[in-house]
Amino acid sequence: MSISSRTARTVRILGVASASAALALGVAGNALACNIRDFSAVASCDNGKGSITVTDKDASGKEATVSVYLEENGADAKKVGEKTVTGTKDGAIVTFSEDWAAGAQYRVHINANGGQVNEDLSLLTTPSKACATSQTTPPASETPKPSDTPAPAPSSSASPSATPSQPESTAPATAGDNSPSPAAGSSNLAETGASSSTPMIAGIAGGLVVIGGGAVFFGMRRRGGASKGN
Repeated sequence: MSISSRTARTVRILGVASASAALALGVAGNALACNIRDFSAVASCDNGKGSITVTDKDASGKEATVSVYLEENGADAKKVGEKTVTGTKDGAIVTFSEDWAAGAQYRVHINANGGQVNEDLSLLTTPSKACATSQTTPPASETPKPSDTPAPAPSSSASPSATPSQPESTAPATAGDNSPSPAAGSSNLAETGASSSTPMIAGIAGGLVVIGGGAVFFGMRRRGGASKGN
């Protein structure tokens, strides 16, 4: 049984259409499949704190596990963290808090679609300037010095030493004490002219009186003797 040319032409057309449909479905399937190119990572700052953000734009909505490692000398120095994310066409975001240093490098590993995607993103290098801390220390010039602190106001209850003191040169006399002090007696002797030479002067005067009396006596006796001789 021979096939007519019309039938053969129809079969060829159907074959070409089927192949085109299969190719289109294959391309569409590959476009919807999870791919490492659907993921991206960036280091950023949020309120002065560092973070690493990974975005998943897998339109197929496959769940992926994202792991982040700090790299030093070509090896993992520490594991920053691991989180899961479900991709969306607009991009699903997962964030890792990390106080990264300037110029540091991080390895971001993606495991998605049941292991069909199990790769690292390109090595992430942080910016050349680290995040500024939220609390900064004020400059030394603005720090108040101890001398700038205002002195406390004087208290209303002032101490007795603050009031003017009475002169201490004149002490009040003790009532009822009329006995003269030794100092007072000495001062009275000084005022009357008495001194330690008074006995000596009195002795000399007495001696002169005796000599004078003796001279008078001998003079009178000689005169009496002369009168008898005449």
